[in-house]
Amino acid sequence: MAVSTAVTTLCENSNEVFLDVAKLLLTYADNILRNPNEEKYRSIRIGNPTFSTKLLPIKGAVECLFEMGFEEAETHLVFPKSASVEQLRLIRESIAAERDQRLRGGQPVQPTAPAPATSASASTSAPESSAGPSQPVTSPPPQPSSLESSMSFFVTLQSNFQHVMMYESPELQQKARSQIPHQQLSSAAEQKLKEATEADSECKLGKEDFLVLELLRWFKQDFFSWVDCLPCSRCGGGTQNASSLSPSTDDLRWGAQRVESHYCQSCKLSTRFPRYNNPEKLLETRRGRCGEWANCFTLCCRALGLEARYIWDSTDHVWTEIYSVSQRRWLHCDSCENVCDKPLLYEVGWGKKLAYVLAFSKDQVVDVTWRYSCKHPEVLSRRTRVQEAWLLHTINGLNASRQQPLTPDRKKQLTERLLVELVEFISPKKPKAGDLGGRNSGSLAWRMARGETRGADTGTSTQAPGYVFTPTEKEKSDRLLHVRYSATKDQYCRVSSDSEFIQSWDQCVWRKESVFRKVENDWQMVYIARTEGSSMGRISWKFDFAPAGMTIKSVSIMASSQTFHSGKVCWHLQAGQSSTEFSGDGRMQSFQTLDGSSEFMVVAELSGGEEESSWQHSQLFRQSLKETEESSFEILIHLQDA
Repeated sequence: MAVSTAVTTLCENSNEVFLDVAKLLLTYADNILRNPNEEKYRSIRIGNPTFSTKLLPIKGAVECLFEMGFEEAETHLVFPKSASVEQLRLIRESIAAERDQRLRGGQPVQPTAPAPATSASASTSAPESSAGPSQPVTSPPPQPSSLESSMSFFVTLQSNFQHVMMYESPELQQKARSQIPHQQLSSAAEQKLKEATEADSECKLGKEDFLVLELLRWFKQDFFSWVDCLPCSRCGGGTQNASSLSPSTDDLRWGAQRVESHYCQSCKLSTRFPRYNNPEKLLETRRGRCGEWANCFTLCCRALGLEARYIWDSTDHVWTEIYSVSQRRWLHCDSCENVCDKPLLYEVGWGKKLAYVLAFSKDQVVDVTWRYSCKHPEVLSRRTRVQEAWLLHTINGLNASRQQPLTPDRKKQLTERLLVELVEFISPKKPKAGDLGGRNSGSLAWRMARGETRGADTGTSTQAPGYVFTPTEKEKSDRLLHVRYSATKDQYCRVSSDSEFIQSWDQCVWRKESVFRKVENDWQMVYIARTEGSSMGRISWKFDFAPAGMTIKSVSIMASSQTFHSGKVCWHLQAGQSSTEFSGDGRMQSFQTLDGSSEFMVVAELSGGEEESSWQHSQLFRQSLKETEESSFEILIHLQDA
């Protein structure tokens, strides 16, 4: 009896096909077992005629190689030194047992009655019908444009589909949960849900929707870090990505087939940067580029019980999708950017020329390209690597195999979700400025949750009343309120209240209109700017001492802002009907005019700029990501009894 899904799938082939491919698979396994130190036996070239004609087209064959421990490495499949020989032996023995049974005239493990794969669309895949058990697909798939291209594409599909199963390990999920401040994120999500419900009586969002947003924020701001080039391990200075190094045994153990050499010109020293592909290792290193970010973040989502998919884009980017039960749809989540539900970000915002965007989960593969594009004809013209019919057939086959153990109810659920997606894909989205900045679509509660509400044409804000600074008992006793904000840490420090930390720029804001926090990973800078497409952005902080029976004696403010081209930033100190303009030059400035007042607001307005990037030409709190100890905004208020 087969001991793995891959071997079970392999057994569905006819006797003749099974025996041929079993001979080849056993040869691969035996060569390694007999010659464990021979490198030539641990690598299979994808373009090898034997592999491409006798193994690649056979259902379950490549899956068996992956379950043995082989991994994708560009033009080859390799059996890394860190792979389990016992696992290889287990799969090998299972195949051998089935082969021996068939040679003795016994019945195969699985029936071989063929049934064609069902299709729901010519450009996306559908799972097998839930009306009965999944049947094997034995008819040959339509041939793609190029055999070599199809082989490479097929290996990519197989590799990603196999990789996401790592996220289902209970031990690995527990390890991820041990690093996630789950209770803190859950409490914040509950509070945001309460606020959204109060602001929008028809709010139909669930706690999980807000948990996703909190998890994105935590992952981006507190847990993972971006790497362009590592600092020199000797002097701490800058380095350059010079060349590739050979991976060590430990590198290979954690899936790092590629190791970058980051060279320091001053020290003449190379710092190694292994590109780990194992999410368990990434929980430890907590750094990398988009591949490492999406890999680790998707694991964190699964660890919290969220249904998550790993999204692979053929134009060299990866991210995550989360299924929202309350909204009955999949949400785009990019942990690198800390953005949620902005699928046109890449095509419209980044100018990507998309072709293939595929979603991989534990249960299915889905071609989700059409969610991320508003230019379907252009995208279709670029999809030349494989024929659409071949891709559909291949995805359907993968899904049929993976879904065999699922219950009819689960299969039905997957089918219903896919049908909802297909309806979404039929009509291309119309890009709006809000899709890349302030958002105008979706419920008010959902937009508020992500800080994407924008003022109407009159300039009024749809934001609910925000945060008001009022003195704590300690601050009343000390007659002092002192607060700082660090753009790099995205954190407020209430120095006068036992240095209490408050995370996220908008958590202490009174009003915000068309502004967001931008992180430039390439330039290693961070700042607050206008949302793209908006002509004016506004942000304010409010202080009220009347409830405490106190008034202001003096106020000192340090604010930093920077403009480019014709961009403008105007800072104002407002109290009642009076308004005082001041400079955002980064210097501490004192204001005696508020003596005797009980409340005031600090307001910043961003405008101006040139052409499409005008939104970037006026910035608040611009700061290097390396300046972790510097404050970019500070307010010092001395108080007196009213």
